Amino acid sequence: MSAYELYVVAEEEEQRQKRRAPWGVIALVLLTGLALIRNGSGEFDVGPPQPASVAATDSRSSSSSSSSSSSSSTFGQVPAPLPYSVADRVRIPAIQVDAPVTPVGLDTDGWVDAPPPEDPNLAGWFTGSVSPGEKGTAVIVGHVDNEQGPAVFYGLGALKKGNRVEVARRDGKTAVFDIYGIEVFAKSNFPSDRVYASKGTPELRVITCGGGFSKQHGYDGNVVVFARLVEVR
Repeated sequence: MSAYELYVVAEEEEQRQKRRAPWGVIALVLLTGLALIRNGSGEFDVGPPQPASVAATDSRSSSSSSSSSSSSSTFGQVPAPLPYSVADRVRIPAIQVDAPVTPVGLDTDGWVDAPPPEDPNLAGWFTGSVSPGEKGTAVIVGHVDNEQGPAVFYGLGALKKGNRVEVARRDGKTAVFDIYGIEVFAKSNFPSDRVYASKGTPELRVITCGGGFSKQHGYDGNVVVFARLVEVR
């Protein structure tokens, strides 16, 4: 094969890889943290904590008993879903997270945008999902680290069932979520339906990089926190 023919083949392959997938496909895979995985550095002596097996979501009860599990709210009742409002701040007291939230959407290639990596204490609310507290599953993402050190969700894997995530909203309300599962999933086998599907009640997913790390491929998985609304302040 001539040099020119090799050049043509290479150009065609590059264009094929850049071609955007149909939205129906992207909707299931773009939230698997690919943008975050590309940005994680993993270059530190001690890697981020990984979820313990006891923190895994109980698939038998996570969908069927959300009402009874949510009864731990301050008023003893499941809060009604909130209307739409932009997320302003996320707090996770158990791991000392108190970070501003910026809206993130899709980049020019059709993939989810991560918060700017140069700001380690910044989370992103994916605007393609509902806002935190609305009926459905809201999604907040953030980096596990950057080139300077640990970032906002470095400690995410150390959370336990029963810990709380608080999301302050632009309308002045704070949606409080109770964590019922923390798991790490390989990016090659990410359970999109399980993670993102609406359960008919207000839920939250907090996602960062996790699993093993290599220089060539970055992090090979994502840590996912599963939580449900239990209180509105």
